[in-house]
Order: sequence, then structure tokens, then C-alpha cells
Amino acid sequence: MKVVLLQDVKNKGKKGDIVNVNDGYAMNFLIPKGLAVAASASAVNETNQKKAAEIARKEKEFAAAQALAERLNMATVTLYVKCGESGKLFGSVTSKEIAEELKKQGFDVDKKNVLLEEPIRKLGRVTVELKLYPGVRTKINVVVAEAK
Repeated sequence: MKVVLLQDVKNKGKKGDIVNVNDGYAMNFLIPKGLAVAASASAVNETNQKKAAEIARKEKEFAAAQALAERLNMATVTLYVKCGESGKLFGSVTSKEIAEELKKQGFDVDKKNVLLEEPIRKLGRVTVELKLYPGVRTKINVVVAEAK
């Protein structure tokens, strides 16, 4: 019997897949538990439409991330911080502060997308990588300067 899975089922398939299973398994387990529906023409059509909509949504997000990466490519963010005489910072510059400064400049970047191996603890210029979407990365310059 062919069924359309409504949820991921271990060893059978993922949500939205059309799989062939034993009649008893489908009628006694999958359908009563709400894990699947019989693969009628309307159920298959609805599943295909949902998959197409999901693909279109992902392509749109990918294109938006690429456009943002082009705008951000080698942009410069300047942060003013307090520091000691030797140029050592009181505290550090974190990904949160970099993301907040990017938002002030009009770029919608979350702090989780700023890839810092460790917080910045010295004055100067640092190149920081941003991961905007799977497969879309860009770099920005972060200038840490002394607050006057």
C-alpha cells in the first residue's frame, strides 16, 4: 500500500515522502497514529505542492542571503571601546556587539552568524567571517578603536 508520510518515520522515510509499506502496517499503525495518509491523488498532489513551495522558499532565502553578502562584502564596522595604556581592552569585543553595530548600519545579521573564534581583546583591524545561510559566507572588517 502506498502512503504519504505526515511525519518522519524511522526506517521508512521523511515527512512528505511517498512510500510503499505493508497493508497491515499502514492500516494498523501508520494511519491510526496520524503518521501517514493513504496515497490518493489529492494527497499526492498536495504533497507535491508543499515540496514545490518549500523549494521556492529556500531559493528565495538563498538569493536574499547572497544579495546581503554582496552588500556586506568587505564592509567596515568601527567599534569604540575603553582600553588601557598598552592598547589592551577593558573586556572584549564579542559577536553580539559586532551584530548590533551592523544592525545600526542597516544590515540584518544575527549574532549567531558572526563567526569569531574568540572575542577580540586588542585594538586594531580584524577580518571577521559571517555565515549568512548554508553555503553563503562573506567577510567584513572590524576596526577596534580607543574611545576618547
